Amino acid sequence: MALSLPPAVLLILVYLTTRVTLSAGSNKCVARNFGHDSVVCECNATYCDSVGSASLPPPGQFSSYLSSMAGSRLEPDPGRVQVNSSGAGLRLTIVPYQKYQKIRGFGGAMTDAAAVNILSLSAAAQDQLLRQYFSSEGIGYSVVRVPIASCDFSTRLYTYADTPGDYNLHNFSLALEDTNMKIPLLQKAQAMSPRPLSLLASAWSAPAWMKTNGALIGKGSLKGRPGGKEYKTWAQYYIRFLEEYAKYNLTFWAVTTGNEPSAGMMTNYSFQALGFKPEEQRDWVALDLGPALHASSFPSTHVLILDDNRVLLPHWAKVVLSDIHAGRYIHGVAVHWYMDKLIPAEISLGATHHLYPEYYLFGTEACAGWSPLDRGVKLGSWARAEQYAHDILEDLNHYVVGWTDWNLALDQTGGPNWVKNFVDSPVIVDAKRDVFYKQPTFYSMAHFSKFLWEGSQRVGVSASHKTDLEYSAFIRPDGSVVLIVLNRSSSVIQFDVWDPAVGFITSTAPAHSLLTLAWNTH
Repeated sequence: MALSLPPAVLLILVYLTTRVTLSAGSNKCVARNFGHDSVVCECNATYCDSVGSASLPPPGQFSSYLSSMAGSRLEPDPGRVQVNSSGAGLRLTIVPYQKYQKIRGFGGAMTDAAAVNILSLSAAAQDQLLRQYFSSEGIGYSVVRVPIASCDFSTRLYTYADTPGDYNLHNFSLALEDTNMKIPLLQKAQAMSPRPLSLLASAWSAPAWMKTNGALIGKGSLKGRPGGKEYKTWAQYYIRFLEEYAKYNLTFWAVTTGNEPSAGMMTNYSFQALGFKPEEQRDWVALDLGPALHASSFPSTHVLILDDNRVLLPHWAKVVLSDIHAGRYIHGVAVHWYMDKLIPAEISLGATHHLYPEYYLFGTEACAGWSPLDRGVKLGSWARAEQYAHDILEDLNHYVVGWTDWNLALDQTGGPNWVKNFVDSPVIVDAKRDVFYKQPTFYSMAHFSKFLWEGSQRVGVSASHKTDLEYSAFIRPDGSVVLIVLNRSSSVIQFDVWDPAVGFITSTAPAHSLLTLAWNTH
């Protein structure tokens, strides 16, 4: 007998089924090609692609997420764990008893420029952008680096204490860039995030009157010597910054000893910098910054040294960390990714870890488009996505516990930047159209940040023979396993994963692709 339903019920059913179809298909990338080797995904106030919560299927099945030059963007493809090998040739074996570092987190920087760009969008599009990074539907960012006062990605030069001779910092005050822009956005990001954000502060330059060159830019360091009044005031400046942000309910997990101290040693350096030799950094931490933090309301704030390129390791770490007076205040070593090609990870990161295993390594800055040979924004560049994924994998495989991208968002020129040092970002904003583009690098970050929760521990992986694939495996706090695989070659590579706890997983890495595989073990 045919079931006859009242029209109202039929309408509701039709509405529900279309709603379901819409939401099921609503995570697809709206791809746009700007003439580079791949595509961006366009988002606006009402629509953006999303991978959702990425929860795992029950044991016996696995999740797989693929992004590729061909245009896949975190494309899900679940499968079943097999009892036997597929005989693919290449086998990656998970070795759970080989245990390494635990993950802290991934993220990006809330620079003045990032804030300007996010705020150039409509309120609904701003929320959409922040959700992409910070909400549980987004890619799980848990780290935000915050410049202390201005950097090159500001529209002007300023510090919080520009009154000459103000050693007691009576006239210390945050800028409008903080109170009107960065702070409200950080509060929004925190409200969206399912967990407390790990905020990380870095200063580019001390006030000009405290410096040998009397300017924020160029070659210059603090006047006097560690233990002296300039060094003490500079330590108190950090404390004042933390106090002011705390009034807005924003507390910092860590501070660095200052952005790129080597830059301030370079003649005619073009933007804000403060030079430190490793010996000066060591003594400043031991005599001034460490004791100031210890005596403040923020004694548990971590101190990360270096905040510069790994080419300076392990020498910098040896000078600073071998001193017991400095070392007791320090938690980790912060590294930037620039010039990574010049220095192998093993002799810099690896050597530092083996010398000082009690201090963690943390990536605090990276961006594409910084080098004169490959400058500025490239919408849809897959080559840059591969640079990110390669560097993150190499860092993770050499004891790094987190990796922080540079500007969270930039405009189509790669700014604003007062010195025109334009670079690329995972999110590019087109304010005129009230849209933003998620670059391939956004998805590179996502393959790690979405899946490697805080506390995930890297474990061994062994390949049955030499391969072009790059990979790293982790066991998450709930016992599930995550394997990230990068194929930078132009051939398809088939492989099996053998996890002794569950069996065989058969997978394929297309040419120029990034894969995240994840599965429950119990």
